[in-house]
Amino acid sequence: MDSKRKHNTALHEKDGISQPETISKSSVASIKKNRRKQPSVDELVTKILNQDKVALSRAITLVESKNAKHLAKATAIIEKCLPHANKSIRIGITGVPGVGKSTFIEAFGKHLTGLGKKVAVLAVDPSSSISSGSILGDKTRMEDLVKDENAFIRPSASGDSLGGVARKTRETIILCEACGFDTIIIETVGVGQSETAVHSMVDFFLLLKLAGAGDELQGIKRGIMEMADAIVINKADGDNIKRAQMARTEFKRALHLYPQKASEWQPKVVTASALKHDGIDEVWQMIEDFRESTFKNGYFENHRKQQNRFWLLQTIEERLKHNFYSNEKVKTVLDEYLNATENSTISPFNAAQKLLDLLK
Repeated sequence: MDSKRKHNTALHEKDGISQPETISKSSVASIKKNRRKQPSVDELVTKILNQDKVALSRAITLVESKNAKHLAKATAIIEKCLPHANKSIRIGITGVPGVGKSTFIEAFGKHLTGLGKKVAVLAVDPSSSISSGSILGDKTRMEDLVKDENAFIRPSASGDSLGGVARKTRETIILCEACGFDTIIIETVGVGQSETAVHSMVDFFLLLKLAGAGDELQGIKRGIMEMADAIVINKADGDNIKRAQMARTEFKRALHLYPQKASEWQPKVVTASALKHDGIDEVWQMIEDFRESTFKNGYFENHRKQQNRFWLLQTIEERLKHNFYSNEKVKTVLDEYLNATENSTISPFNAAQKLLDLLK
C-alpha cells in the first residue's frame, strides 16, 4: 500500500526530454586531428607560392619558434622560398608612441590595395621587460585593413631585440614576398632605441612626426634623421594644420644641414592626415619616385646586397650567442661564475674568457 502510494504521488519525477548535441563529436575529433597534423616543408612551400595566407602564418610561426626542430624546418622553407622573393618594395615606418602609426598604416595600406597592390604589414609590438609579454593589438587597431583580401597583417613581439624589430622579421619578409605580396610594411616599436636594424632591412625608411607636441627639436637630431628617406607630419587636420605646416618648414631646413645620401635621394617632408586620408597619395608617389630614382643609379640593387651581407653577420652573432647559452658545460657553471663576479672574487673579463674556453 505504502509502496503503491509512493509511485502514484504527484511529486514523482519523470524523465525529461534530452537536449540534442549542439556540437558534432566527429567534427571536434576531426578538428583536433588536423591541428596535430603538421604539413611538410614541401606542402607549406607549395601553399605559400599559391598565396595561401594560412600556410604563410604557419610558416612564420615556425620561423619565430626557438624549437630546434622548428628552426630546421623553417630554414628549409626559407631556402625554397628565396628564389621567389625580392620582388617587393620594403617600407619601414617608425615614430614615437601616439604619433598614429597604426592609423597611418591602415590608411596607407587601404590606398595601396585600392591601387591593386598586395600589402603585408609586419607590426612589431614592444615586449615587457618584466613579464616578456606583448599585447599584439595591431589587428584590432587596423580593423578595416585586416578584412581586406589583398592585405596580410602579422603582429610579432619585439622580445629583447633593439630597434623595435622582432628576431625573425628578415626571414618573414622573404616568406611574404614568396606569397605574392609586393609591398612590405614594417611598423617598428618606436621607443627611441636604435633603428639601425629596421633601416638595414627596408628600401625606404619613413619617419612619422607630430607637430605642436614639442617634437620638432627632438626630431632634429642626427641618427634617425640621417636614416629617414622621408618625414611625414601626421595628424595635420583641424586646428593642427597650421602647426603641421610650420613643423614641415622646420624639418625641411634641418634636412639641408645633412650631407647627401649615398642614394643621391633628397629626403622629403610632407604633411598628412591618416584620419582624413589627406596626403596619403602624395606619400606613395614619393616612394615611387624614390624607387625609380634609385633603380636608375644602381643604389637600390646594391643596397639590397649590402643588407644581405649585414644579415649574414647578424645571424652568425645570433647563432653564436644561442650556442653559447645552450651549451651544457656553460649551463653547469654559469651561475657559479655569475656569483663569483658579483662577489668580486673574479673579474667579469676573466670569467667570460673561462666560459668561452669551455666551447673549445
